[in-house]
Amino acid sequence: MAGATREELAARFWNDRAYMIAMGSSLVFGVCTVAAMLAYPGGTMNDPTTTGYLFGRNFFSDLGVWTAHNGEPNTVSFGLFFAAMSLVGIGLVVFFAAFQRLFTHDATTRRLAVVGSTAGAIAGLCFIGVALTPADLYLQPHIALVKWAFRLFPLAALLYAIAILRTPGYPRRYGWVFVAFSVLLVGYILLLEFGPSPKAAAGLVIQVAGQKVIAYASILGMLVQAYGARGVAMRGMRREVGPTPSVAVAA
Repeated sequence: MAGATREELAARFWNDRAYMIAMGSSLVFGVCTVAAMLAYPGGTMNDPTTTGYLFGRNFFSDLGVWTAHNGEPNTVSFGLFFAAMSLVGIGLVVFFAAFQRLFTHDATTRRLAVVGSTAGAIAGLCFIGVALTPADLYLQPHIALVKWAFRLFPLAALLYAIAILRTPGYPRRYGWVFVAFSVLLVGYILLLEFGPSPKAAAGLVIQVAGQKVIAYASILGMLVQAYGARGVAMRGMRREVGPTPSVAVAA
């Protein structure tokens, strides 16, 4: 081995697993939420008579209610939503715990990474909290957790955008992905705070559409960043380990 201790290589090995967990949880989120939509019995916040999940009129949180808006039990959809949100929350916590280790270029970059990872990990815990607080049973805590998740996530993304752009050798495109993601998240926060009320028909469609865009953009963003971070980490490990020595073959 050249340039790295056994402990450092072990840490990099587990960090690689962290990025795999983050990517896997992103994919599971997509599969579980689609399956939950197919299992949802029916009803929206404004009309309990509708059948099934209406992509343009049902919130994501409708998937995680204990009782659907039409009054039927929502057991299957609830379980799938709980799994999706819990796993993606765990994926975020694990990802941000590992991600900060890639940013040691200077003291400022390290501080940006530490604060960014703290904000991102707390956002992940908020997503787990969303899964634990069905909107029909714990509406106010549910709303508060959603808002805090989407307040902390853009902070993490913006800090890491700066950290990436300051780090030599880290592909700059990932920094610009974080910048674009931050803009989307801030736009969604403004929609939540100042957008039309979902109690009106048109307002419901706008709020639901905004939530779908930002939810899937968040998951796609985590998938892209985890993929990029794993590539950077693996390249760093190969440099530290060095080339595999050749073995002489006896004539």
